Amino acid sequence: MSRTCMVTGKKRMVGNNRSHALNATKRTFEVNVQDTTIYSEVLKRNVSLRVTAAGLRTLDHKGGLDAYIMNTAKTKLDPELRPLKAQIEKALAKKKA
Repeated sequence: MSRTCMVTGKKRMVGNNRSHALNATKRTFEVNVQDTTIYSEVLKRNVSLRVTAAGLRTLDHKGGLDAYIMNTAKTKLDPELRPLKAQIEKALAKKKA
């Protein structure tokens, strides 16, 4: 499992520690990735996601998991979320019929 946010795509960054003498040593800036479950109202079940705190705020801002997935292009979604989009579309089509 990579430390990548499934919503925002944020991942580890690399930089330098700088001493007082300006010596540079490599370091990594880790992402605040959380394993969480979010309820999908269309599918009526919980979905497990690896998201950052910023990703959770994004989901709230967009109106929830279902709204975020439906309003985001399939090519811009994380590959693990693409099957979820297909399931939601299928459930919505079934609900309309």
